[in-house]
Amino acid sequence: GSFAVWGGLFSMIDCSMVRMRGKEDPWNSITSGALTGAILAARNGPVAMVGSAAMGGILLALIEGAGILLTRFASTQFPNGPQLPEDPSQLQPTPFSEYRQYQ
Repeated sequence: GSFAVWGGLFSMIDCSMVRMRGKEDPWNSITSGALTGAILAARNGPVAMVGSAAMGGILLALIEGAGILLTRFASTQFPNGPQLPEDPSQLQPTPFSEYRQYQ
């Protein structure tokens, strides 16, 4: 019901923001949450629109902030291993590098 309407409207605004701004960042979600809250409260008047926009923006800011903190915490827990070279010719020779079985 109403959650599907909220989700569809939020996604539509979020995708439009990504297209217009040319980048995908937390500001798109925060703005989308605020605009979705305002649009869905439009029938109740401007005061309700402002309140719902503030709640939507704050809620999405908290969600995005928690996601950023979780990502930073997880990245320190699992450090990256050694980077592999993009070009195989830069690899170190192996003990079997001279052995060519299928030629």
